[in-house]
Amino acid sequence: MESLKNVFAVSELRNRILFTLALLGVFRVGHHITTPGVNIAALAELARQMENTMFGMYDMFSGGNLSRVTIFALGIMPYISASIILQLLTVVWPYLEKLSKEGELGRRKITQYTRYGTIVLSVVQSLGIAIFLERQTKIAGGLPLVYNPGIAFRLMTVLTLSTGTAFIMWLGEQITERGIGNGMSLIIYSGIVVGLPRAVLQTFDQMKTGQMGLIRVLVLIVLMVAVVGAIIFVERGHRRVTVQYAKRVVGRRMYGGSSTHIPLKVNTGGVIPVIFASSILAFPATIAGMFKGGWVDSFTQQLGFGMPLYNLLYVVGIIFFAYFYTAIIFNPDDVAENMRKYGGFVPGIRPGKRTAEYIDTILARITLAGAIYLALIAILPQFLMNGFKVAPIPFIGDWLDAALPRFITEGMNVQFFFGGTSLLIVVGVAMDTVQQVESQLIMRHYDGFMKKTRIRGRRA
Repeated sequence: MESLKNVFAVSELRNRILFTLALLGVFRVGHHITTPGVNIAALAELARQMENTMFGMYDMFSGGNLSRVTIFALGIMPYISASIILQLLTVVWPYLEKLSKEGELGRRKITQYTRYGTIVLSVVQSLGIAIFLERQTKIAGGLPLVYNPGIAFRLMTVLTLSTGTAFIMWLGEQITERGIGNGMSLIIYSGIVVGLPRAVLQTFDQMKTGQMGLIRVLVLIVLMVAVVGAIIFVERGHRRVTVQYAKRVVGRRMYGGSSTHIPLKVNTGGVIPVIFASSILAFPATIAGMFKGGWVDSFTQQLGFGMPLYNLLYVVGIIFFAYFYTAIIFNPDDVAENMRKYGGFVPGIRPGKRTAEYIDTILARITLAGAIYLALIAILPQFLMNGFKVAPIPFIGDWLDAALPRFITEGMNVQFFFGGTSLLIVVGVAMDTVQQVESQLIMRHYDGFMKKTRIRGRRA
């Protein structure tokens, strides 16, 4: 309570928090504005049928807007996809690489290109959604999902969803600039959290009706606590690289001679690799929805949630973006050069190139551990819903199916909100936001949420 009192005692911090909450409230208002021309009752039935598929996961990211086809149905995914494309092009296109090194002016130019790319991707994805909705002709008792399919409906859907995406992009940028925390991450966070009470109530209803036994509920609670603990442990974990500074004399004063460390986070990318991989996998499925028949249907089926190809691409995408994002935000060469300029060195390692190689080696190893951790957390929802199928294993498969508890082999039939991806985003974004609030309080000499220990009467 004292920490919360300190937060609202600082006028600037209080205004930032209230501004963030206000814009998140505006985002939730869009949840109740449906795209014109869609049958709401048939849409609810379609969402219920596709709840435990890849559609359900993307609907979770959009805060339930996708299942209702609201003006914010595309969510922030087109912006994330455009950011990925621009960052990849920065590596291979000299023009963008030059812009990225021009400071604030270059970053603004890249941001402008990202906005243009977001609009283009939102137009393509919204057209795919419109065509997909028109083809769902017999949902909920034979009622058509779209009242008047045709070019007019497609144009209206493209205009509505693209405008909604542009508005969400503006909301996220405003939160980042004038609020607290990362605006894009908080929009995804709010979309997940708002569905959590409903998921809890549905779980209790399943327990009352006998669909889920008490043992499964207890196992689910223990599993959630363990996953949250693992997320917090890994997200706060880092590898310390010791750095010593030699003594040097400037004028009549002696500087240096101290020892410090460089903290290398185990999971430098945070939740970004998971969101990036999910966004990339969503785009081919959207494009495939615009076509029908032949190999397109087969390809779309293989990219379905829980399919082997989807799992493989999801895990590979997470590992790739974990390394890619780490390489973008952390440059060992720059760190080694700055250390050399100020007389710093790693004990036993020569300054300059050798130091950069040493840091890069450590970073590569811990990033692999962080990427594997992210992949395991991301595929956890599939285990919770579909179980772990062991029957195909030769000789022992049938025996294991009979010996293992049913909630392991058949799944626990839980909501997406209890899955690893949602917990990872919720816990990760919450920790980042709290740390930003913490830093704002420390700058103003207030105690933050994370209390410091005291050693011999002094703060550590």
